[in-house]
Amino acid sequence: MILSPENSEGRLLMKSNKTYSFISRFAVFFFILMAIGWVAWFWWKDSITPVDTTNTTPVLFVVKSGEGVKSIAANLTQQNLIRSPTGFYILVKVLGLEKQIQAGDFRLNPSMDARTIAYELTHGILDLWVTTLEGWRDEEVAAKIAKDFDIPEQQFITYSKEGYMFPDTYLIPRDATAAAITTIMFNNFDKKFTDTMKQDVGKTGLTTEKAVILASIVEREGRSTLDRPVIAGILLKRLKADWPLQVDATLQYALGYQSYEKTWWKKYLTEEDKNIVSPYNTYRNTGLPPGPICNPGLESLQAVVYPKDSEYWYYLHDPSGVVHYATTIEEHNANISKYLQ
Repeated sequence: MILSPENSEGRLLMKSNKTYSFISRFAVFFFILMAIGWVAWFWWKDSITPVDTTNTTPVLFVVKSGEGVKSIAANLTQQNLIRSPTGFYILVKVLGLEKQIQAGDFRLNPSMDARTIAYELTHGILDLWVTTLEGWRDEEVAAKIAKDFDIPEQQFITYSKEGYMFPDTYLIPRDATAAAITTIMFNNFDKKFTDTMKQDVGKTGLTTEKAVILASIVEREGRSTLDRPVIAGILLKRLKADWPLQVDATLQYALGYQSYEKTWWKKYLTEEDKNIVSPYNTYRNTGLPPGPICNPGLESLQAVVYPKDSEYWYYLHDPSGVVHYATTIEEHNANISKYLQ
């Protein structure tokens, strides 16, 4: 078949038009992508640039323990330290810094760009979060401080005061001395053990100092919010009746560190342990021991100030930690046979 010149030219023209249309669509698509890219680039550059390059006023920024990047980014935006929480979040992810951000407080300022702030949050913490637990004795608190602040344990104990190193979560300057840390904890105790509580404790017949001693015992003996006031009431009745308290926790304190168990609180006491010669042996001695046996928390202090009256004079813990009360020695011995033998 022989094509006429008119047909050949028509087909070439149609092919040319299709090619032009394809190129046109590609060009439009390319320019759209370019436009999106430029917009994204300018947004990105703007989001990570400083909020105010001329403002170097320090801002205290706190990162809480366990706080996520999204929350941190939102707080940074709220304090006018970054331009975009989304930009900061993406930046941290791209830099791989998410797991390196530390809890603590930081001195930042609006002249820092987002990258600088992100890296700043991974080091150079001015303060450290430190948590001490209810029922720790001073040696245990000292071990925690030594680990976090590189302060010798004995140096901390020199300044500490058993019973008054209030268990809490603290934000402490990294360069704080042992004396400074113990003062922070003692001041916290003085704040939590309110003037009203100090006045009300007189109704129990105890001084503030004796109340702290008894609260330290209740802290180690009570396992729950419900048990502590009941145990405090039982121990107060025993004190007033001049009965020995017969508290295992005071024996544990007197026995001290157990190298085999690697604990300051011996887990299994023996009859021989009840005969040790110590002012903290409340099986041999009546009254309170000469000092606190640990650092009690607020609930134990409140339990002593506001004890619960009951008919009970005895109590014990079974192996699972449940408390069993008794009114008479016969009932108590029956509980011993039932739950401990």
